[in-house]
Amino acid sequence: MNLKNTWTALFALVLCLNYAEAQTEKYDLKENIAYINNPSDAYAKSRCKLDLYYPKDKGFATIVWFHGGGLTGGEKYIPEGLKNKGVAVAAVNYRLSPKANHPAYIDDAAASVAWVFDHIEEFGGDPSKIYVSGHSAGGYLALMVGLDEQYLQKYNADVNKVKAYFPISGQTITHNTVRKELGRPENVPFANEFAPLNHVKKDTPPFLLITGDRTKEIPSRYMENAYLYEALKDVGNDKITLYEEDGFDHNSVVEPACSLIIKAIKDN
Repeated sequence: MNLKNTWTALFALVLCLNYAEAQTEKYDLKENIAYINNPSDAYAKSRCKLDLYYPKDKGFATIVWFHGGGLTGGEKYIPEGLKNKGVAVAAVNYRLSPKANHPAYIDDAAASVAWVFDHIEEFGGDPSKIYVSGHSAGGYLALMVGLDEQYLQKYNADVNKVKAYFPISGQTITHNTVRKELGRPENVPFANEFAPLNHVKKDTPPFLLITGDRTKEIPSRYMENAYLYEALKDVGNDKITLYEEDGFDHNSVVEPACSLIIKAIKDN
């Protein structure tokens, strides 16, 4: 490489670094915000917190994001595919089994969504542009909050005010951790009031169901989502879409799913 090309390459690198820094400066991050008042115990006090990553511009949309981990583990995080996309992300921690039992984690998920409705305008966000998403166990929580209105009602929030729901690879039958807490076999399908499938209805906000490749996903995960899709269609729900991301497994599906989510928000 000659001297001219060396300087050109260095100049290009500096521009890229400056652009990346500028992009970073457009966002702020507030960590460990308590989203419930008067937590019931020390465990709730430690877990019921969220991180808010948000643009410095005004009027932005917000995605409430629930992490995975089987309702027994995991920590709040902001997916890379949702960063620097012009949207805010509220990354939520919630109580976990066995320290907490159902429906504590669903209740926490609803409380966090209600907090975003109540407070996002203070950070410059638009409360009419709130979306709910999550992966795996987080997808299950998004489904339960979106289909069983009692959880948001408890916090004076309206399930129908959420702009759209984007559950990724969530269980649509009763979650296996809930089954374990009930003393039922974890590997035997079961659907009670803690199954999204038991709350099928015609009128909902849009739902975008996303899973990995059925040949690479957790066994039956795609089929569960396909069953929910058909059940919602059967009752006349025309706001349901199902995506199967070919070639992606249960974990690697998150990043392509984030691209679908961002596109859906921009197209909305």
